Amino acid sequence: MNLAERIVLPWYTEGPVVDGEGAIYFTTLSGGSIMRLDVIGGEVTQWAQGNKPNGQLILQDGDHLVCDSGNASVNRYDAAGNWKKHEIIGECAGCKIHMPNDLACDASGGVYFTDSIRETGKVCYYGPDGSQRIITDKLDFPNGIALSPDGKGLLIAESYRNRILWMPIASSGLPEGGWEVFAELPKNRDPEGYNLPDGIKFHSDGTLWVAHYGMQAVQVLDGNGKLLKTLAMDFPLPSNLCLTDRHLIVTGGSAEPGPGGIRIIRLTGN
Repeated sequence: MNLAERIVLPWYTEGPVVDGEGAIYFTTLSGGSIMRLDVIGGEVTQWAQGNKPNGQLILQDGDHLVCDSGNASVNRYDAAGNWKKHEIIGECAGCKIHMPNDLACDASGGVYFTDSIRETGKVCYYGPDGSQRIITDKLDFPNGIALSPDGKGLLIAESYRNRILWMPIASSGLPEGGWEVFAELPKNRDPEGYNLPDGIKFHSDGTLWVAHYGMQAVQVLDGNGKLLKTLAMDFPLPSNLCLTDRHLIVTGGSAEPGPGGIRIIRLTGN
């Protein structure tokens, strides 16, 4: 791996995604912006405005879904960055939502998202038919979320327990059972330091990559949750990541609300 690009910004960053043309989008949380990075020219511009935008994903039609921790919402933007509507705001399935953090979409268009609070955090779901469900609750700050490559498992980063959970999912989008521990992660040697798994993503080879906030690292796990390798970062608070065939893109920073930045790392041997 070689560090291909390092971009320093005044705000701690989150939620990286890549569109079909290779442009990178990320959020600035306290900065209130969704940014676009043109990888050809290297120009960073404000693509859209939010309250406290966090995790995001790009749908097949080019629309973006963005979790906004500032007003407890999941928002839809069109491909040009124009706000369209609240998909969720304030509550889901009749339950109050506090801090939508990250989200994942299944093959039928159903969306899972985390509500990141201590001890009583939730994983929520809303379907293309308008249905809403609480998938699980009483988690200690559920954070990053991803569907397994076969769509049959939901992976959740439970930050304050420093672990990744796994839950079987049926084709209906409903869980087929309770969660179990997929992986316990390395601990910080400093007893006062953080070891909080944040954003998670699957690589095309089936490995799960974990942005490990406070550990200054990205952890790489195999399909059974075994730690394969630890990739050192040059900033202490990695928040999230995404992967292309050739690059690892990592957001985060040195402190919150800033400074932050985005790292584009060329992958070799993958």
